[in-house]
Amino acid sequence: MSKHIFITGGVVSSLGKGITAASVALLLKRRGYTVSMQKLDPYLNVDPGTMSPYQHGEVYVTDDGGETDLDLGHYERFAGVTCNKSSNYTTGRIYSTVISREREGGYLGGTVQVIPHITNEIKASILSLDDPDTDIVLTEIGGTAGDIESLPFLEAIRQFRHEFGKDNSIFIHLTLVPYIKAAGEMKTKPSQQSVGILREIGIIPDILICRCEHPMSDDHKQKLSLFCNVPQELVIEEQDVENSIYEVPVELARQNLDKHILGLLKLPENQLDMSDWEAMIADVIKPKNGIVDIAVVGKYIKLRDAYKSIYEALGHAGIANSVKVNIRMVEAEELEKSAVDEFLFGVDGILVPGGFGDRGIPGKLKAIRYARENNIPFLGICLGMQCAVIEFARNVCGMTDADSTEFNRQTNHPVIDLMEAQKTVTAKGGTMRLGAYPCVIKEGTKAAASYGNLKISERHRHRYEFNSAFGQRLAEKGLKVSGTSPNGALVEMIELEAHPWFVACQFHPEFKSTPLKAHPLFRDFVKAALTYGD
Repeated sequence: MSKHIFITGGVVSSLGKGITAASVALLLKRRGYTVSMQKLDPYLNVDPGTMSPYQHGEVYVTDDGGETDLDLGHYERFAGVTCNKSSNYTTGRIYSTVISREREGGYLGGTVQVIPHITNEIKASILSLDDPDTDIVLTEIGGTAGDIESLPFLEAIRQFRHEFGKDNSIFIHLTLVPYIKAAGEMKTKPSQQSVGILREIGIIPDILICRCEHPMSDDHKQKLSLFCNVPQELVIEEQDVENSIYEVPVELARQNLDKHILGLLKLPENQLDMSDWEAMIADVIKPKNGIVDIAVVGKYIKLRDAYKSIYEALGHAGIANSVKVNIRMVEAEELEKSAVDEFLFGVDGILVPGGFGDRGIPGKLKAIRYARENNIPFLGICLGMQCAVIEFARNVCGMTDADSTEFNRQTNHPVIDLMEAQKTVTAKGGTMRLGAYPCVIKEGTKAAASYGNLKISERHRHRYEFNSAFGQRLAEKGLKVSGTSPNGALVEMIELEAHPWFVACQFHPEFKSTPLKAHPLFRDFVKAALTYGD
């Protein structure tokens, strides 16, 4: 079977378990092992697809159409693993499966209980990633030790260790060692108590990773080792990094975390090569080409995680162009009430991301018009593309009431309309056009120049689409359809012929960008912004 690593968190949430797990996976892959990754979330929603971005952040979409936790984005960006629907299970999904089986008579009249039925289903979800070609599976347990919601998952991994042995599975606990400013010292007691909670249910961490603002002393490590029953060399410091989250794997490798993990799992160390990763970090720290200002005009700006992959992809594009990308976050609702120059004057590029509903749409349209009329490089994504079509139809083609039927069903010019396949759909969760679909790009377009390929695959998450009935009228004024589905029925990309760089896409390119390989559209968007700034 595959070896398993379970990563839990303690003391407080938002410690960065996802980044830590992704960093561990990267190091293990660089030592020659095949790795799969998974997040188990304790909330009752079946998936995050129907959750507000303000509560959950972005919904990360996998190739096979899974709507998943944003931590899967870290897994793919750092480690280059390919995630799928089996990479994210929630309490809601686990319970739904068990209840459906009970309704079908699957338990032969037995009383269905948390133990063993729910915990068995959780273990089955963990084993779903076991594969002859997978050496190691990393499973991150969402939530914090002590949360009532997480107890079934913690019990399941305790049972897993008992059933498959300590040579086949290890526990890593990520905890906080806070610095008390008034006292001028760091405190280990919260971490001791967090490990104590795990011990009460039968889990003793093999490795303790300590998030901290300041360096830990040997005394701190000795105390944690003594009271948490973890060897001192397995108490790992994870201090806040100065420049980029991509420094985390290097810092963990410096403390031999990956060697310790392989030792516990009885696996050969192999050689570690991080030279390209370290060169990438050097580009982040000292870019050669200055700074570009990119405005992101969105609906959910108040929560940074709502556009997590967008911001990361812009950073990757900065690395590819050896330039620092300064992101100017612009709330679309505020823009619609103010003069455009107040928010967008001096920017080198404007990006309008996805979203749902009519809130903030006038602000997005103002930003797009500003980019179009001032020849500012523009990238529109999903709703951003739809808004670009609406703006062009209204202000260039004279269709003053042009709109999406999502916002106005009575419009005489529905340039954006509900997809035909969506018109009979009533349920909300998991029913959009989801996952990877092929796209054919037209020769001689900016899109073709970016990709260097006329056949691509990108991930989607939408219900509405470009209404091809208006394609000819828009084309006559200079809006070019540069990418379509293979049968030509669905418009995937548009661009403006008379603009230096104005490209928009119905899909979400940000999900396929990595720090070592920026997505072509983001790379060329930032390159155009750099040229515009000069």
